[in-house]
Amino acid sequence: MGSRLTGYFFCALAMIGVGSTVVASKLIAHGLPPFAATALRFAIAFPLFVLAMKATGESWPRVSRREAWLLVLQSGSGSVGYTVLLLSGMRLTLATDAGVIAGTLPAVAALVAILVLRERPSVLTLGAVALATIGVLMCTVHAGDASGRGAAGVSASTLLGNVFILLAVVCEALFILLNKRLRTPVSPLQMSTLMSGIGLALSLVPALIERPWALRYDGIAVAGVVYYALVPTVGGFLLWFAGAARIDGAQASALTAFVPISAALLAAAVLHEAIEPAQGWAIACVLSAVLLIACDGARRRTRVAPLPSSSRVQLD
Repeated sequence: MGSRLTGYFFCALAMIGVGSTVVASKLIAHGLPPFAATALRFAIAFPLFVLAMKATGESWPRVSRREAWLLVLQSGSGSVGYTVLLLSGMRLTLATDAGVIAGTLPAVAALVAILVLRERPSVLTLGAVALATIGVLMCTVHAGDASGRGAAGVSASTLLGNVFILLAVVCEALFILLNKRLRTPVSPLQMSTLMSGIGLALSLVPALIERPWALRYDGIAVAGVVYYALVPTVGGFLLWFAGAARIDGAQASALTAFVPISAALLAAAVLHEAIEPAQGWAIACVLSAVLLIACDGARRRTRVAPLPSSSRVQLD
């Protein structure tokens, strides 16, 4: 029980950190271009992961050529794509709305698995996807109401910002699914180091195109990148992997509910954004979607649980 409670605590802290990336990205977005900020994030995080590997005595994993390309694709989607799209979206939309959309990750991952991996969805999964979709739509409607124009009059920039955030979540969903395609055992620290190193390499050239040496650096934006690198990246990676190793996948999935809650509360506290009733209902829809995903995962595991030794059969 103690180990399980520790797992809950670690995963909850990691997800609170993920929620804080929405607020940090809002502070970064108006002071630094997206690829330069992404490259700086990994330039800070990667050496720390390398030092951690040396301190723990871990070596680089030996992967096949196919798995090497898979790691590049995984980092390109989850490390670079997620960060760049999140920063781009935060220039155009509210942090509270972005946090709600980011909280749809479990449902979006389930939808991607259905469309890309041809998995057969359960009723609970379809319900979760529907609730997550409603939550995203309510954010868009709220944006229109806040401007006094209604849903039909949502500004193109706000709609584009929400689309960027949703695409960032899709990239993160691909990151999760691609990780399951690896056959070579890779430890959490090794994976974190690889994702940071590859992310730095992939974002470096686009960052140079943005000519960062000619920029007038905003102190708040730089501080936001440093926070993003140290807390959600280094601390968040290690907390999540350490916690997820102690609890079931469905339980870990349920704890992603802290993302929209953390983002909304921090947006109100740091950015002074008001939480409107529509956003509250959107958060409720997203939390319900996460709960359905967790219940579906628990139901699936129960269905395939090992049989008692007296009646065990071979299941392939």
